[in-house]
Parts: sequence; C-alpha cells; structure tokens
Amino acid sequence: MPHFTVIRDDTPAIAIVKGAVVALGNFDGVHLGHRVVLKAAQDMAARRGAPAMAVTFEPHPRSFFNPNIAQFRLTDARARLRLLAGAGLSGAVVMTFDAARAGTAAEDFVARDLVGRLGVTGVVAGYDFHFGKGRRGSPDLLRAMGERLGFEVFIQPHVDLDGRAVSSTAIRNALGQGELEEANTLLGYPWFVSGEVLHGDKRGRDLGYPTANLRLDPACGLRHGIYAVRVGLDGKRLGGVASFGRRPTFDNGAPLLEIHLFDFAGDLYGKSLDVAFIAFLREELKFDDIGALVRQMDDDSARARAALAAQPTAFPALGRID
Repeated sequence: MPHFTVIRDDTPAIAIVKGAVVALGNFDGVHLGHRVVLKAAQDMAARRGAPAMAVTFEPHPRSFFNPNIAQFRLTDARARLRLLAGAGLSGAVVMTFDAARAGTAAEDFVARDLVGRLGVTGVVAGYDFHFGKGRRGSPDLLRAMGERLGFEVFIQPHVDLDGRAVSSTAIRNALGQGELEEANTLLGYPWFVSGEVLHGDKRGRDLGYPTANLRLDPACGLRHGIYAVRVGLDGKRLGGVASFGRRPTFDNGAPLLEIHLFDFAGDLYGKSLDVAFIAFLREELKFDDIGALVRQMDDDSARARAALAAQPTAFPALGRID
C-alpha cells in the first residue's frame, strides 16, 4: 500500500503535497456516502495525474460548538485516518477546528487554505457540505471560486442505499438500537473500535472465559449487549465473543468492553486491539446464579462462532499511518 501522508497545521510548507485533488468533509465513519465522495476525488485526480487527498477537521466541529454535550463519534481521529488510508487516498489534511477556524470566512478558507497553502487543482464535496464562518460556504460558492481561481469542482449528489439515507446520524442510531447489520451495511464494513487492553478483575478467567478488556469513549452510544467480534492483533485476525455493558450480574459498573478470544492463549495486557463488531447476539442480562451465566456464555460462544463463519472475511480495510 502506498505511503499515506498526513498534513497538519504545523507541517512546514516544504513538506506539503501541492496540486492535489481534495475531498472536503468531516468523514465521521468514512461510510458509503463518504466513499462516493472520495471515489469522485480519486477519479478526478486520476484524470489530472494528481494525488487524491481528504481535507478534514479535528476536533469535530460539533464538539467545538457544543463542548458540554458528549458526541458519539463513529471513528476517533486515528481510526478515521486509517480508514481514509485504507480507501486508497494519498493522504489527508487535518485542520484544527478552533475559534480561529470557526471565524474564518468561507472565501478566505478557499483562497488561503485550499489554494494558497495546498495549491489544489480540484475539489470534491457532498451536496450538503457547508463551511466557513456562519456556514456560509456552500457548493455554489465552491463552484464560483473554482471558476475564478482555476480549480475544478465536483459536487456529489445525495447518496442513498435502497431508498435509505446513508449518513453518520443514521449509523449512530442503528448502533444505539443494536441494529448492527443495518449500521454495517451503511458503513460498508464492520464498525470497529481500537484500544489498549487493560487489567481487569480476572473474573472471566475463573468462569472459563478469560477476557481482554477495553474502556471505550464514555460517549460511545453502542447498545449494551453481546456481540460476535473479529479482532485484529499484530497483523492477525482472531474470532471472539464480546460483552459491552455494565455487568449487571456482578457490579453494574461503568461500561466496559470485555472480549473473549476463541482458541487463543497469551498475555494481551498493554496490547492494542482492533475490534470489529460482526453480529449482535442479545441484550445484556442479569443472571440469578453463575451456572446460568456460564450456560448462556456457552450458547453465546456457539452463536458467535456461527456468525463469524457466515462472514469469514468481514473486517474493515485499514491503512497504515505514521
């Protein structure tokens, strides 16, 4: 896979890729709708013999404007870059979204940032993408400035899937309802999280189901329950069953993702895992005794193995970033 270049606010001018075709957006989830925009940028770039890159923002503008409201993001900053790299782009420009950025006039953003700093030769955006102070920047403004400043513009029309809107909001809602198949269909890949394995209370080991534990973002809106998962570890893919929730049978504590890997033995503490959610199996339940819980875990494991066998290659395409 070709090298993926990440350009940030502090990247020196000499290291900035010039003349790229850029796709504009927040790209939370890098879902099927986003991928149509990215593909349009790649096609334009191929015609021009130019690199194709994404221009995106961090933190998400919603978080900047509403700092006291927890935002359930489908992908954190690193996961988004890995997905963009996996989509075959040459790189991404990550612009810090702060008070200065929020106060930049749309015309100045285009003239100074896109043309002056990046030297873009083409711009692709979705039909509903707005930018700049007061969100005054629009597809029409992009077209007008492209004609004036000499870069090509393509505006991607609305994208749906069998009559259903493809949007980050629709995917978040599906994950919150446990409608994992719908969420993964709209994403175009299994939704995933990444994290470092933490020390736990070792309770799973005593039950015959040792687990690797990850603490997810507190804003994660995934429905609590039991899932079939496929885990990326050191370049390998491992099947497993996972519980996300508060462990009502034991402590009803803070939400935790507990993953039992099938046919695996080894020390995972401190390791980084990519956990792809393949199927929702059931809601989280409270059991009256440990025996009933273990019997249910046996059943969950069998169902998880079957779900994984039905989707033997399902895993997100993740590129490498430095």
